[in-house]
Amino acid sequence: MGKVLAMRALVTNDDGANSEGIQVLARAAEDAGMGVLLAAPSWNSSGASASLTAVLEHGRFGYRHVEVDGIAGDCLAVDGAPSFIVRAALGGAFGDPPDVVLSGINLGLNAGQAILHSGTVGAVMTGATYHRPGIAFSLDRAEDVEWDAARQVVDEVLGWWTEHARPGLVLNVNIPDAEPDAVRGLCSAPLAEFGAVTATLTSRESGSVLMHYESPTGDPEPGTDVALVREGWATVTALQPLCAAPEQPALGPGHRSTLR
Repeated sequence: MGKVLAMRALVTNDDGANSEGIQVLARAAEDAGMGVLLAAPSWNSSGASASLTAVLEHGRFGYRHVEVDGIAGDCLAVDGAPSFIVRAALGGAFGDPPDVVLSGINLGLNAGQAILHSGTVGAVMTGATYHRPGIAFSLDRAEDVEWDAARQVVDEVLGWWTEHARPGLVLNVNIPDAEPDAVRGLCSAPLAEFGAVTATLTSRESGSVLMHYESPTGDPEPGTDVALVREGWATVTALQPLCAAPEQPALGPGHRSTLR
């Protein structure tokens, strides 16, 4: 693909079109020379994974223009989940289809194998199935955010990205909750076995279940994304788009009723 300078970037998230994180990311993308379309859910879609959920009326979904300071491109609040927005954008729903998908900056880590459930990551994985490269950004903080460290990491990653992006390349970036000078650096990291949050069943009654969400106890596996972020590193993990497993069941053509 070569340099992505001057290419069209879809900037989305799962926190909503008015979140501060997406605005920081969109400004960084424009500063890197990309043409930006900001299109994000009109509601908080955290945990949406790669859902294609949307609010439809007579088969049509709605969107509205929103004002975002410091962003030259179109900014839209869409009645759909992040992956739905990506799919719609790739189909030309908001003008020319994007060349790359940028998602975030999410409030809270998207790390470990729990990224399966992340709307932030689901957006870029959806883009990858259509051969669009993408990056998901998440910050290890949920409130009272100072964005300087996050912007510093985003700029560094986009600087590398403009030289190395290629079709289907997906990166998951997690940023520690630290002052810019306290971020130890940027490093590659495998996914931890668990994510930054686990769910447990706390009570079950007739017709209802109560779940409790909390940070997992114990130390994460050394060298994984969760462990390194806790140690002050920003991490980058390359993800693989959905594909068939390398080993398939040994069934010949025409076989039926072999699997029970």
